[in-house]
Amino acid sequence: MTTTTVLILAGLGLAIIAGLAAYAYTLRQEVRRREAFREEEERRARENCLENLQMVASALLQGQVEVTEASWRCKVLLEILDPSLMEREAFRPFGEVHARTRHLHTHEARKALTPKERFKEDRERLAVEDELREAVLVAAGAVIEFRRNWPQSLN
Repeated sequence: MTTTTVLILAGLGLAIIAGLAAYAYTLRQEVRRREAFREEEERRARENCLENLQMVASALLQGQVEVTEASWRCKVLLEILDPSLMEREAFRPFGEVHARTRHLHTHEARKALTPKERFKEDRERLAVEDELREAVLVAAGAVIEFRRNWPQSLN
């Protein structure tokens, strides 16, 4: 092999390595961009969730929404933020209302019920609401406090 051939091959090898390094750098920049985008989306989703949680709790405390509906919504929003939040004593009333009313029909299934069946389910729902109303209102207050102290309240 001549010196010229070796130099040409070495130059070609360096060009390939430089091209691959540039491509790797470009890919790494894309990964960083996507990670930043994902983190920003997660932050916005958390903020939206916290805002909705506070709105539902406030509406419940002001009597603008039924105990059952607010409990279901708060339970779901808390679980979205962190599933372990529903294990906290302060938020357990939401889970209890959900557990005791999840078998009740909603939306189209409720419309398909006879008036007598609907009345029976309404009585059952209202009995749960009457029994747990005070505990759920206290839990709603805990939600407001949780939101006020975010993110320290997560710990």
